[in-house]
Amino acid sequence: MTDEDLLLLKRIVSTPGVLGGKPRIDGTRVGVTHILEALAAGDTAEGIVEDLPWLTHDDIRAALIYGAYHAQHPAEAAE
Repeated sequence: MTDEDLLLLKRIVSTPGVLGGKPRIDGTRVGVTHILEALAAGDTAEGIVEDLPWLTHDDIRAALIYGAYHAQHPAEAAE
């Protein structure tokens, strides 16, 4: 993981009481899962940013990095 990836991951937060504590983009109620599911369904990053203009392309990238990291390290995701 690069330094840039680590910096982008700071955009991902989990707060008890917000989205049930699930990971989300900081300052929003948009969950990482929402972004990943939209991309898996065929939406583009550009389309997501157009539909949710408070998100940035870096937010989308952060969600992808988060998902990839936790797919490779599932034990850490369960903590």
